[in-house]
Amino acid sequence: MNKFTQLSLFTLLLATVIFSSCKKEYESIQSIDDAAIKSYISKNNLTSMVPDPDKTGFYFQVTNPTDGNLFLNSDSIFYDITVKSMQSGSTYLQSPVNGNLGTYVGYLNGFFQSSLSTSVTYNIPALRTAALALKPGGTARILLPSYLAFGRNGAGPIPSNENLDFTLKSYPYRKQWLFDDVKIQNFLTSKGLVATKDLSRVYYIVNTQGTGDAISGVESTVTMKYTGRLLDGTVFDSSTDGTFSSVLTNLIKGWQLIVPKFNVGSKFRIFVPSDLGYGTSGSGAIPSNAILDFDIEIVSVTN
Repeated sequence: MNKFTQLSLFTLLLATVIFSSCKKEYESIQSIDDAAIKSYISKNNLTSMVPDPDKTGFYFQVTNPTDGNLFLNSDSIFYDITVKSMQSGSTYLQSPVNGNLGTYVGYLNGFFQSSLSTSVTYNIPALRTAALALKPGGTARILLPSYLAFGRNGAGPIPSNENLDFTLKSYPYRKQWLFDDVKIQNFLTSKGLVATKDLSRVYYIVNTQGTGDAISGVESTVTMKYTGRLLDGTVFDSSTDGTFSSVLTNLIKGWQLIVPKFNVGSKFRIFVPSDLGYGTSGSGAIPSNAILDFDIEIVSVTN
């Protein structure tokens, strides 16, 4: 082999090595994520996982325990979400224990920003796609590549370029108040409590029937002692170290509807459905769609 041929061969080999190196260096994030997800599916024997219908890059499987109809975009969906790392198995995000998430299925493409400690809205259409394959009460598991999730910047506790394992658990209720009523009844049964259900849907237990002045209406200023809890027993507010006075119209709807039914001196416990409390927005330590559990003592009233 002459020098020219040797040089040509060397140049060709060098070019091949450089081309291969560049190809590997510039491999797309889509290819990298897809390979990682396929490996995860194989390693965990997730044989029911299928690519999404539009082949955008995520995989999912659904479990529908009922014979009802599939969700439509116009339907309300009440649900919880868990988000885990595919790499480490760490849980990054979890819906609030004492509440639940809820929206219309057609709007189920944004992510709950408060959990991410950010004001940015993240668009994740995979959630809606999976929900449309569910019946109320069904569960979807979604393997989401990083480029369809939070990308190279990450978000909150989620690092850069992280592939995620989502669980979307829906509940078999078309209205939040129906779901709340079941939650309250289950809580009462589990604690061996007997309560009266008011027409307002607030449940109450009378411990002491007061014989003092009556409350004339929601314009009255009532002085009370109270403790507010979530259903897991977490205390979110209390006035047991003193008293609290307010015009009833300044308080949550559940109090406006129930407190005027009792006289001064009454001690009672109430369970307030979320729509008569802080609703979908929550407040401070109170998550969205949370049922509230109050002990209340009426000390005095100014009508």
